[in-house]
Amino acid sequence: METHPKAEALTSRILRDFARYKINVQNRSQLTVDEYLLDLRIFFKFIIAYRENSDGKDVEYNGEEFYAIPINGCDGEFLKSVTADEIYEFIDYLRADRDIKPRSIQRKLSAVKSLFKYANVTGVIKTNPARDIDHSASKKTLPKYLTLTESEDLLNTISSEKDSITKKRDYAIILTFLNTGMRLSELVSINMEDFDRDFTSLIVTGKRSKQRIIYINEAVKLAISDYRAALSDEQKAVTDPKSKNRHPVFLSNRNARISNKTVQWLVGKHLKEAGFEYKQLSTHKLRHTAATLMYREGGVDVRVLQDILGHEQLSTTQIYTHVASEDVERAVRKNPLANFKPDTDGDDE
Repeated sequence: METHPKAEALTSRILRDFARYKINVQNRSQLTVDEYLLDLRIFFKFIIAYRENSDGKDVEYNGEEFYAIPINGCDGEFLKSVTADEIYEFIDYLRADRDIKPRSIQRKLSAVKSLFKYANVTGVIKTNPARDIDHSASKKTLPKYLTLTESEDLLNTISSEKDSITKKRDYAIILTFLNTGMRLSELVSINMEDFDRDFTSLIVTGKRSKQRIIYINEAVKLAISDYRAALSDEQKAVTDPKSKNRHPVFLSNRNARISNKTVQWLVGKHLKEAGFEYKQLSTHKLRHTAATLMYREGGVDVRVLQDILGHEQLSTTQIYTHVASEDVERAVRKNPLANFKPDTDGDDE
């Protein structure tokens, strides 16, 4: 039986103490405190996942694995270890990965700031890393991504491996990520029935159960077709009872729908083999790569990109326009006259 989010938040001792303080000392309403607890629950999970990703473990920030992260060990010592940079990363995660509206981001940041202020006032922590943070001033850093050349190297690394059904599957999965910008949850959920008759587009179900049409190009079409053609008749007939007995596109080695965890593992494996482990990339970063390449190399309009990625807010998509801005800034710095200084020796003559 799953634990209710509020009950799970209260498994953290620091959050239990914080909730009592807000209600009994500051006389805040139970509803307000409950909202704080839900927001802080996500904050704690993000910090844990963010640190695990930094260690190369690759935890998706929106999948089942993320929500299964326990926070009962998050106490005063945990708060002491949180940095301002990690809080900024949390804000960027809300904006870019979860497509949260600015007003909601401000509310969640208020919960974080309130927790750290409480911890500072009560002596749990000596310095407050959230004191001067404003969500509007968050670091608008471009998400990590592969360049076009690096993406090609990754795909060539996979295609040069020894032939196997796993190779064809992995190649098709990573190529689909890089060409469509799908979310991990969307990719693993694809069924053969989701494609149109001409195999040129499909319907995916994104966040909040919203559906959208994704068009696939010839490369993706050929890769998926090649993979499916290599399956046995028995494998092609595999259905998923949880999805109205439809036929999942990508299968695990046990001939069932491939899981998020398996896809995360295989992406990490191939990134390492291609020499990109140092970039600390993940399946979600392949989505960032697709978006960046479409905007930077393909010249795709940002509003079209918004529809492709399934973002509710245009501001979420606009993070990819920073690529062009960085290029412009870099170009200006490299201008031969960038360091020019006028010759003033003859001014007094």
